[in-house]
Amino acid sequence: MEKIKAVYIHIPFCNSICSYCDFCKVVYNDDWIRPYLKRLEEEIDNAYMGEVIETLYIGGGTPTCLSIEELELLFQILAKFKKSANIEFTMEANINDLEEDKLKFLYKHGVNRLSVGIESFNGEKLKFMNRKADFKEAKKKMELARKIGFKNINIDLMYAIPKETPKILEKDLKLFLKLKPEHISTYSLMIEKNTLVGLNKIKPIEEDRDAKMYEIICKKLKKAGFIHYEVSNFAKKGYESRHNLTYWNNLEYYGFGCGASGYVEAVRYENTKSLTEYLKGNIVSSKALMGKVDNMENELILGLRKLDGVSLEEFFNKYEENMQNIFPIKPLIKNKDLIYKNGRIYINPKKLYVMNEILLKLI
Repeated sequence: MEKIKAVYIHIPFCNSICSYCDFCKVVYNDDWIRPYLKRLEEEIDNAYMGEVIETLYIGGGTPTCLSIEELELLFQILAKFKKSANIEFTMEANINDLEEDKLKFLYKHGVNRLSVGIESFNGEKLKFMNRKADFKEAKKKMELARKIGFKNINIDLMYAIPKETPKILEKDLKLFLKLKPEHISTYSLMIEKNTLVGLNKIKPIEEDRDAKMYEIICKKLKKAGFIHYEVSNFAKKGYESRHNLTYWNNLEYYGFGCGASGYVEAVRYENTKSLTEYLKGNIVSSKALMGKVDNMENELILGLRKLDGVSLEEFFNKYEENMQNIFPIKPLIKNKDLIYKNGRIYINPKKLYVMNEILLKLI
């Protein structure tokens, strides 16, 4: 088994709750921060086995809603990890939290990649999402981050919101590109039942409209020099998210914190999404030992999210099985759902938006 090189840490606190968010989160309350960090430290002490870590990702929630004093406590815990010299150290951030003192603090403590939730600059979309964003302010904050030394910034874009038109999306894309990020993650609105959007019984937009918007994103970002390397992710050359590639390459990783999931020693586990349970020390809510078949299926499901897909040779070296003998790949190549080229199998780029249907045929 390869050594674990990636760590994800979940900070579930937010200053306000977005209408569509299904992640484990609660509204910030400073009474909970210290007990939470204490429990997080215990969880890390019990599980981390001293490997050298190559990617560290602090997600949420909104980690940057913590005060500098609280961030100091978090970074004391993060000091426990042995970090490689060229670590990719990502911090998720809300654009409104990125004041100069916070940016300087993060930079000084080794964060070298910011992942900034903007989602949109359109008033109607923001209102629907229960978010705030202002282009002028965002531009100022991005310039400030650059001045402090950040050279790797991702921004998130949300699309396929009810009533959104291609024109609105194109305007968002234009403004996003003006911020000159190295990476853009795009998310089509998913309606989850335990969110405000789900409770209000909002209907998703029609599939063909969603597909059209996806096509606009792919075209515009490609034209702007971004490499489309994973279904929802676009990067300037060399700025692909190394941390997320850990997931898509089906490699093991640690997940710490309330609502986090991990994959360690062939066991996939999920932590409780209940903050009260987590604070009581009832951390892991489910565990599953991955057998060979599970692993081969995951290798395919996750690997086909990448635009360069899965290597037949690497698959064989890992599992001593020919992928084409296990999965119905040939008929899917024949009907052009999948493409086989240079020893790799990948989803036909024209059919990426129906990827889930193709995966169902495979597994």
